[in-house]
Amino acid sequence: MGAGHAHKLYRHGHSPVHALPPHTKLAAVFAFVLVVVSTPREAMWAFAVYAGLLALVAYAARVPAGFLLRRLLIEVPFVAFAVLLPFVAEGGRTDVLGLSLSVNGLWGAWNVLAKGTLGVAASVLLASTTELRELLLGLQRLRLPPLLVQIASFMVRYGDVITDEMRRMRIARESRGFEARGVKHWGVLAKSAGALFIRSYERGERVHLAMVSRGYAGSMPVIDEVTADRAQWSYASLLPGAALVVCLLGWTL
Repeated sequence: MGAGHAHKLYRHGHSPVHALPPHTKLAAVFAFVLVVVSTPREAMWAFAVYAGLLALVAYAARVPAGFLLRRLLIEVPFVAFAVLLPFVAEGGRTDVLGLSLSVNGLWGAWNVLAKGTLGVAASVLLASTTELRELLLGLQRLRLPPLLVQIASFMVRYGDVITDEMRRMRIARESRGFEARGVKHWGVLAKSAGALFIRSYERGERVHLAMVSRGYAGSMPVIDEVTADRAQWSYASLLPGAALVVCLLGWTL
């Protein structure tokens, strides 16, 4: 994990949120999501407050609203699932715009949309203010099992390697006049996928042998020691702390 690795979700900046150690941001987002999930679905005002808190974090991190909204499109499949709930759920029915919908389904759809959107938004803000390498270091600092951190690290790096290999294979096919237009071309694509798997496996073996020859014995060396002082932990805890107050009010009011 010594080399830097940028990802498309990351937005370079020098805000106070960017400057926080990665493990404090990971802990803050995890605690915030737990609080949001624990909030009763009937407290609709609480979710509006949570959205306002995330908006304040985005403002402090200088993350534009358009950048955040475009990344939220990843939850479209969950939105489609939520839209179907009022039609397929059982229980009491109510008429909305001439449609007979399940009351439990409506509440369930609202629950999925509100909590899912807030969770995705918090994750997007985390990714947009923290480099991928720093996230891995943060997980390591939070004492996640080292083997899981190594697997995540290798996945990140091999993901780019495989993507680049796919790009070269696509260029090679197109340079020979190939263009997939229908089912009859699926055989060629299947052979390309098989070749890609073999190349990736062989490259993985070569990399492993190179690591072993350099002294790898099952653990990666810690090059950067990430630390956080009390002030940084306090700053990171503002989001989940405020959310916890809102959640308690949601259960009592």
